[in-house]
Amino acid sequence: MLSLGNTYSKEELFDFDGRVKKGLGTDEYEYICELKFDGVAISLKYENGILQKGITRGDGSKGDDVTANIKTIKSIPLKIKGSSPARSFEARGEVFMPKEVFNALNRDRERDGEALLANPRSTASGTLKMQDSRIVAERRLDCYIYTYLDDENSFENHESSLKFLANAGFNVSPTYQKCKKINQALDYIKEWDQKRDMLPVETDGIVIKVNDISQQEELGFTAKNPRWAISYKFKPKSASTLLKRITYQVGRTGAITPVAELDPVLLAGTTVKRASLHNANEIKRLDVRIGDVVNVEKGGEIIPKITGVNLSARRGDPRPITYIQNCTECNSELIRKEDEVQHYCPNFQTCPPQVLGRIEHFISRGAMDIESLGPKTIKGLLDKELIHDMSDLYLLTFDQINNLQFEEFDEPTGDTVKRSIKEKTATNIIRSIEASKQQPFKRVLFALGIRYVGKTTAEKLANHFQSMDAISQASEDEITNVYEIGERIAKSVILHLQQSENLKIISSLQNAGLKFKTEEKERKTGKLSGLTFVVSGVFANYERDEIKNIIKEHGGRVASSISSKTNYLVAGKNMGPAKKEKADSLGINILDSLSFGKLLEND
Repeated sequence: MLSLGNTYSKEELFDFDGRVKKGLGTDEYEYICELKFDGVAISLKYENGILQKGITRGDGSKGDDVTANIKTIKSIPLKIKGSSPARSFEARGEVFMPKEVFNALNRDRERDGEALLANPRSTASGTLKMQDSRIVAERRLDCYIYTYLDDENSFENHESSLKFLANAGFNVSPTYQKCKKINQALDYIKEWDQKRDMLPVETDGIVIKVNDISQQEELGFTAKNPRWAISYKFKPKSASTLLKRITYQVGRTGAITPVAELDPVLLAGTTVKRASLHNANEIKRLDVRIGDVVNVEKGGEIIPKITGVNLSARRGDPRPITYIQNCTECNSELIRKEDEVQHYCPNFQTCPPQVLGRIEHFISRGAMDIESLGPKTIKGLLDKELIHDMSDLYLLTFDQINNLQFEEFDEPTGDTVKRSIKEKTATNIIRSIEASKQQPFKRVLFALGIRYVGKTTAEKLANHFQSMDAISQASEDEITNVYEIGERIAKSVILHLQQSENLKIISSLQNAGLKFKTEEKERKTGKLSGLTFVVSGVFANYERDEIKNIIKEHGGRVASSISSKTNYLVAGKNMGPAKKEKADSLGINILDSLSFGKLLEND
């Protein structure tokens, strides 16, 4: 489930329209405009018209199975009305908590002396993950469905699929509109920017999609976003309040982020107490000072940001802010590289937030996926000196953590409370730590937290070098020769593997039994090694994702668009003609499913 490209600018919408026109080679197209609801993206799988699974978007490729809780949402049909055009299909939408339900829930919590919930979106997200479906049902979540998908491309356009979904019993918001030209889409945006507060759910923008499905196929995707859709965000709501002081947060990579501590102010339905100031350059640009009245916006960020200072309200002559020179957590002298705006604490070995952040990253779902361990438990283990880095997790025993008591800070109340690890949780932690030893090398490499090495980069490095020893011995040129790996990543990898503390952790993890080389069954070898494929259309003998996985298993790369680096276009039915024309113009081999199968047989 890819995310959409965002824009706050009407000029960029005209640029988007221009790209669509150029990509299709015609101005014969139309858009469907839909409200962008602020909830939790969900994928619903149906077989023979019966709901089988409900999965959250997660990181786009792996989410949480929340089927039991999804079945408590009355607007999601367990069985559709009538029949579907395909035996198996997927409905995508947004689970949300209606504003009136959220407000009533907070009134009850206030009456009972409980901490108030932050906002409807995070409340909906937390509710979906609850283990007690009875509580989920009581919270009266709702869901708008906005996408239909199947392997047969059963509908010619998006509008037809929306009408099917509505007739099948799904809750499709009636607010969508077909627009012939981009100017009509702008009129739609203007209308709903004025009316959005009347809606039962929070909305922060408009989604504009090309209506024709074959034209969507022709336009295709970038690495992260569809080329046939864009999200226009409404202008962020702003408020003014007093800047009381500035604190400094230390991230897991040592990056220092200044945070403005504010007089609480209501903004876009939530009470804002803090706002990001990003870096020293931003403080200087804003010329913000303690005691200033500042403008605060929430522009799609979790932490709101300060966008300006009301100079007319400034009293006296407050001193300009002097940026800190030493880390607020460990007192190490900060460093700032010439080509970067961020200050860093270099003490990655013992600086508490860095150690905590690195371990949190190590245990996360995309990395080692160690369940039952959370930030507060990790901090408790650090405070009790049972662990000092991620490798110490593999030395923990059940007896050490069973009934372990530690203190934690309760943010809503501001109090320090005592907590203990119960027997069942301790069992799950030890079991999950042991199970993580089976994670493949690419996940271990990502889990190490090397700066600039994300999940995809780690996979490319693991596939290319096959082992940590090979990466450690590689030169900068050898690393940059890996497909789509640049100089910045190469320098960061080499620096990380030159530091003795990191080498010590890696050695301890190896001794614990983690995988630091690609196993034989995972190795990407064969005739497709080093070849780049684009897969498009619908296939009789394969699902599209199945073909992509087969290519990867045999060492090939899958790209989203055709370029001079493409070796093969695997073409199915309903592929856009523009892709074929581009492949022909570049002399790229075009394979149907039969010739693709023969290519594999020759491997």
